[in-house]
Amino acid sequence: MAMKKTDLEKNKALKLSHSMKQTRSERFGKGVAETQLDRREQRKLDQAKGLVPFACKLNSELLSVLKERAATHPDGMTGLLDELLRRGLAASDSNL
Repeated sequence: MAMKKTDLEKNKALKLSHSMKQTRSERFGKGVAETQLDRREQRKLDQAKGLVPFACKLNSELLSVLKERAATHPDGMTGLLDELLRRGLAASDSNL
């Protein structure tokens, strides 16, 4: 019994997708897997330090100043923001 044209096309598509999954190319997808592992490892390290992700929206001018200062700060952006927030909170507590 002959197959319908649509069934033939479906089979071709399945063969193609299967062959693409089996191909382990060095060029495609290599960088993605490495960055995901690095992100997972970094997340575990951050959790061990007690760090929690925190997102907020900042003015672009303020952000550019923060980036400049973070470039020279030993702990980067996270350390700089931690230091600035602690100083700001301590100053606000002393003003009360």
